[in-house]
Amino acid sequence: MSKAQIIDGKACAKGVREKIKAVVTDLKESCGLTPGLAVVLVGADPASDIYVSNKVKQTVGAGMNSFEHRLPQETAQDDLLSLIEQLNGDDQVHGILVQLPLPDHIDEAKVIAAIDPLKDVDGFHSINAGRLSTGQPALVPCTPVGCVILAKKVKPDLTGLEAVVIGRSNIVGKPVAQLLLQENCTVTIAHSRTKNLADVVRRADLLVVAAGQQEMVRGTWIKPGAIVIDVGIHRLTTPEGKTKLVGDVAFDEAVKVAGAITPVPGGVGPMTIACLLRNTVVASYRSEGVEAPDLG
Repeated sequence: MSKAQIIDGKACAKGVREKIKAVVTDLKESCGLTPGLAVVLVGADPASDIYVSNKVKQTVGAGMNSFEHRLPQETAQDDLLSLIEQLNGDDQVHGILVQLPLPDHIDEAKVIAAIDPLKDVDGFHSINAGRLSTGQPALVPCTPVGCVILAKKVKPDLTGLEAVVIGRSNIVGKPVAQLLLQENCTVTIAHSRTKNLADVVRRADLLVVAAGQQEMVRGTWIKPGAIVIDVGIHRLTTPEGKTKLVGDVAFDEAVKVAGAITPVPGGVGPMTIACLLRNTVVASYRSEGVEAPDLG
């Protein structure tokens, strides 16, 4: 039995970053505009700290300006909102990202709502969500954009595919479903309350899994030849005491059935920061009243 094509997220992300770097160089030379990304981190969560450092490194590597704001854990909500207001008014800042999760004393919804929708490169603001759902230009959450780019690496035209999305979060499930509708897929959103979930999944030509449950989707659920995009990531300890990362899909089973599949790690993950840079460039173009070129 032949194995599925492995969709290389690292290579795809590298291609997106290279395209972004070329566009940024052209922006600087043609109109003196350098896209700028401001990242705000409140507290010292180790995972968030590593993630923010990677964002800063890749932003600078793409030739963009990076504005890093590291605030103490006890920062008051009003002080954070004041910083966001300042960044909203800064012409050098085209994208604002507040690293989540925030400390318990800060209302995440209020913080997200305070970000200028035109600079909301996470795509979480309700105005961007509304624009996406009504087919208007919007800044779209990074992971869903990455999922669609990866799927189109396998099949450039997704028209007519039956797509199943497992997960209904505002961060992945809902926006990726909207993007797939724009690609002319027939989309079903499934979730933990879906009856006969395995039967629903078996219909999918394209399956995007963002369920948050390790190895929930078994190989027997997969339609032969389907494209499988696994958004999940879970850290396990093996019987030998080693650490292993797995996704929401039982990879060793699914790889024998699917036509193409993303690995964990090395699949969707690398695309998230690449698409954050992509959103920042899109936002910088829109600040000049024009749409950005195709960025992959």
